Amino acid sequence: MKRLLRLATGLLATCGLLFTHAAFAESLFEQRLGELTEASLAETQALLEALEAEGDPRLLPLFDALFNGNLYYIEADQTLVAADPNSGTAPFTGILSGDVVASLSEDDVAKVRVNNRLRRYLNDALARLKLTAADPDIRIAAVNELLSQLNANTVAQLDALRANEQNANVQKALDTALNLYTAQSSDRVGERVQAIHALSGSLQNAVRNALARLADDATAPEAVRIAATDSLKRIEQKFTFYSYVNQLFFGLSLGSVLLLAAFGLAITFGVMGVINMAHGEMLMLGAYTTFVVQQLMPNAINQSIWVAIPMAFLVAGSVGVLIERCVIRFLHGRPLETLLATFGISLVLQQLVRTVFSPLNRRVIAPDWLSGSWQINPALSLTYNRLYILIFALIVFAVLVLIMKKTSLGLQVRAVSQNRAMAKAMGIKTDWVDALTFGLGSGIAGIGGVALSQLTNVGPNLGQSYIIDSFMVVVFGGVGNLYGTLVAAFTLGVANKFLEPITGTVLATTLVLVFIILFIQKKPKGLFPQRGRAAE
Repeated sequence: MKRLLRLATGLLATCGLLFTHAAFAESLFEQRLGELTEASLAETQALLEALEAEGDPRLLPLFDALFNGNLYYIEADQTLVAADPNSGTAPFTGILSGDVVASLSEDDVAKVRVNNRLRRYLNDALARLKLTAADPDIRIAAVNELLSQLNANTVAQLDALRANEQNANVQKALDTALNLYTAQSSDRVGERVQAIHALSGSLQNAVRNALARLADDATAPEAVRIAATDSLKRIEQKFTFYSYVNQLFFGLSLGSVLLLAAFGLAITFGVMGVINMAHGEMLMLGAYTTFVVQQLMPNAINQSIWVAIPMAFLVAGSVGVLIERCVIRFLHGRPLETLLATFGISLVLQQLVRTVFSPLNRRVIAPDWLSGSWQINPALSLTYNRLYILIFALIVFAVLVLIMKKTSLGLQVRAVSQNRAMAKAMGIKTDWVDALTFGLGSGIAGIGGVALSQLTNVGPNLGQSYIIDSFMVVVFGGVGNLYGTLVAAFTLGVANKFLEPITGTVLATTLVLVFIILFIQKKPKGLFPQRGRAAE
């Protein structure tokens, strides 16, 4: 029993000592941070060296902010804060907490001074801190940054880190750096050739450039030049492959925008036979609704898009129902007159928007989660805004198919589209089906406007840029067929993006238009023609 008591007492004493040591270290760390706000430029480097010796992970944002001239302290209590790295001003973020310090203006803070001598030290210190950071992604990025400036000292440091590195991805990055240095600097031809072969799997631009130099270096041994040429050829093949994947992604993202723009047109054109030239303005109304919602929610930009989507549907859908009730229903069976009438409506809507919002373009701020890109490898990155719009378009397509296949509205719409007279004889209120169909098509276009506002500026002429493409998609896919619209939108989007690098944007669009004209000559009802007695 006494031995247990002594053991427990010893453990408690050890814990107490550890706690006291940790508290002392934290206190010393905070004390040095406080001294940083008052130190002269001559004293600052010694303080930074003492801080670096402690190896605290919070030093990385501190050194980064100081290196970029974004480090400030609150004059009232000497707390260190970092300014916005993009603008160098508010909002400020606490260096230790990482939280945004609300209601802090530039008058409340003072800048921590830095000169070129300190920047040189900070540059090297940042490289050292990143190479030993806890986050593997930061370590990989640090190694990749060093690829173009390898020397004996940095290679010795990387070699030492490689011996203790446990993460496979970081090991791969370190191996690439070590092989690159060997390929360029080793005295043994065999080692150089072996290292060059090992580099053939890398997609880093620094590796690609180094191998290109070796392949053209007349002073290098022949075996090295041959190995460099072979590895470079394999790397170029991978870059070519990923460039095609990148073009395919851009084509699909363009197709998703065309899909959102053409859905409404496919429904109204297919069901009612109305050539709606004001359809582009429904896109514009959806985009302006997004802008207005952001103006009403300036402190909740990330959440505003979830409000903007249903609001855009309601606004554009309501305008669509209003147009149908006031104009379209009087022009049934007269497609040329509906064309002229909707063209006039589009001009009225454009002028109305110019009067309310001015002719100038408006910028819609993208939410944080729509910014940036998904870096798959150095040769391929997918932008989040286009990726999410692609997913969003497919979700809208699935919901629309469910509405058309599983709801009573969808059943009535299909009945009216196949045989209006028979549907009316069966008791379906075709007038209201027309109004709801026009409203649904316009509402879908409004949602498309929300997506477009994340890719481009919002202006009165926004819809005009997509109305021709929307008609091409509907005609090519088959009038009134949602699956045809889906296939046509993605086909035209991909075709445009593969033609643009060869022919230019205008000629690519022209070639696609010529192709559709020739295709319609062969198959007048499009890819997926409507079937049934009414469609004959």
